[in-house]
Parts: sequence; structure tokens; C-alpha cells
Amino acid sequence: MTNIKSMLLNDGSSLPAIAFGTVNVKGASGLYDVLNAIESGYRLIDTSTNYNNEGMVGEVVRRTSVSREELMISSKLPGAAHSYEQAIQMIQESLYRIGIDYFDKYLIHWPLPKQDKYDEAWQALVDAQKFGLIKTIGVSNFLPEHLDRIIEKTGVTPATNQVERHPYFNNKKLVGENKKRGIVTEAWSPLGRELNDVLENDTIISIAKKYNKKPAQIIGRWNIQNDVLLVVKASSSQHQKENLNLFDFELSNEDIKQIDSLDKGEPGRVEGQHPNEYEEFD
Repeated sequence: MTNIKSMLLNDGSSLPAIAFGTVNVKGASGLYDVLNAIESGYRLIDTSTNYNNEGMVGEVVRRTSVSREELMISSKLPGAAHSYEQAIQMIQESLYRIGIDYFDKYLIHWPLPKQDKYDEAWQALVDAQKFGLIKTIGVSNFLPEHLDRIIEKTGVTPATNQVERHPYFNNKKLVGENKKRGIVTEAWSPLGRELNDVLENDTIISIAKKYNKKPAQIIGRWNIQNDVLLVVKASSSQHQKENLNLFDFELSNEDIKQIDSLDKGEPGRVEGQHPNEYEEFD
């Protein structure tokens, strides 16, 4: 099994630096993808109520030979359940669906500032952690102003903030703001999804040839060297293993600068989902 680096969080716990993502991973085929991922060495599994696959993740937990104590299950609170009572109930309901007693990590999926209840939702996560329902609490797609509001209201700083980050939208400023607050950044869609050609980018390919690595591994290493936890997804066992194999080489500062220079700013977002505008209810 690949020796995956651990990342220490501000609550004293640690997470593997690479998670297996399950967006659009469902049903029997999804079940085998995740089982294969665990076999390949992944231990942190990232899901969400809005991925509509919590049942599949629960079946994975029951079928794998890896013990529950070794697995880390992470899910996310949907926008439809931001009020305090709804949030507490949703966390409990998700646990029942998966068939586990606690989440290793749980995030608010989007801040939804137009709805303006994300501080209520955060208080629910803080309390759910006290109740023993969640080990580590965090957020997703939160901007500095959202972070500061929930920290000020509750006195509790999120352990992680999962945000869009890939070479065409490196979100460097937000990564820095997270770090300033002692929050670990998680990168969703680190390979840009199918909506852009980041894996065919000449700069990435050139750096990959230099290290005799795949473009996806170069992007993964770029994140690791920026202290960013990455959430990756792959169906084939070969790609799953390649995505974990990031710890036997190091990119030069010049390589990192070249990758950083590919940033397109706002137009680089894969689906134009700005956290102050995006409404996630279904």
C-alpha cells in the first residue's frame, strides 16, 4: 500500500493527504469503484447527501475487509438543511443511511449567503461534534468573510475548507486565507473535471515528462507541496494507484510557479459556481 502523508488538523486529529471522491459514483459500479479504491490504499472516502450515494458508501463499509476504525467517512450538509434543527436531523439521518455511528469528518457543503443561515448550520455541526456524531468538523466553498462570521459567532474554527482548486483556478488567495486561520484546504476537482483540458495542457505534460510521471500525478504533487489535501476520483485500479503515488518525487519551485501561472481566475471555474451566488438545494 502507498504510504500516504498525513495532515495534522487544528483539532488535533489528522487526515490522509488524499481522499477518494464519490461525486457521480453510484450503484453497483460505484460500489466496486470505492471497494477497489480502498484496496488500492485510500482510507478517506468523501461523499455528500446531495451525491445521492450514501447507501452505496454504507454498503462499501459493510463489504470491505478494512475495519471501520481504519476508514474515514466524510459527508456534507445540503443547502436544504441549514436551519439548526434540520441540520441536526440531517446529520443523524445520513448516519442512519450509511449505517455508521459517527462521521470522521463532516462539512457544510455551501455557505448559501443569500439564505443566510450558515452560522446556524455551523452551530449544529459544533453541537453534533459534542454529541459524538462527528469527529472533525469543517466547511466547503466558504470565503474568508463566511469563515470569520462562523468563527466569531461560535468560537470554533473549521478544521478544513474544501474548495475548488485546479491549475486553471488555483484559488491561491483563499488557500492562503485558510492557512492564516489554521484551516487545512481540501481541493475538489483537482483535475478540473471533464469541463477543461488541464490533463492535456502542454506545461503540465512537459513537467510530467521531466519526472517520468502522469499529468494527474504532477497536479497531485503540486497540491501536496502547497499543503492542500486533494479529493480525487478514478474508476480504473491503475489510475487509482497512480493518483496515490505522489510521494517519491518533488517539484521544483520553478515547476510550481509554472503551474501557478496557468490560473485563469474566475473564468477558470469548472461550473461557474461562485460561493456568494451558487444556490445548492437539490
